Amino acid sequence: MSLGMGKMDKMDKRTEEMTDGVLDEALRNFRLSVHAWSEAAYSQPRSAAVVRKVSWRLVAGWALGCVLALGSLAGGVYERHHRQEAARIAAAVQAARQQQMAAEQRAREEDEDLLAKVDKDVSRAVPSAMEPLAQLMAEDETQ
Repeated sequence: MSLGMGKMDKMDKRTEEMTDGVLDEALRNFRLSVHAWSEAAYSQPRSAAVVRKVSWRLVAGWALGCVLALGSLAGGVYERHHRQEAARIAAAVQAARQQQMAAEQRAREEDEDLLAKVDKDVSRAVPSAMEPLAQLMAEDETQ
C-alpha cells in the first residue's frame, strides 16, 4: 500500500507542476496582451471631442464659480442695504417719538397757561354781591 501511495504523490506533483506551468503561461500571455492594448490605446491620437468636453467642463466650472461669487457678493450687498434701511427706520421712529413728546409738552404748557388765565379771570377777591362794598373800601384806602 505504501508503494501505491508513493506513485499517487508523484503523479499529483507532476499534475500540479503542469497546472502551475499552464497557469503561469496563461497569466504571462494575459499580461502581454494588456500591455499591448495599453500601448495601442496610448499611442492613438486624442480626438477633438475629448478636448471639447474638457473645455466645456472648464467653462461650466468657471461659470458656476462666478455665479457663486456673484451670489455671495449680492447677498452681502443686500444684507448691508437691509441693515441701513433698518437703521433709517429706527432713526425715523426715534425722531417721531421725540416730536410727539415735544408736542405733548407744548400742549401741557398751553393747557397750564390757559388754566392759569381762566383761573385768573374767574377768581375774584370778593363775591359779586359784596363788590360795591369792596370798591368803597378800596377807594378809602387810596385816599
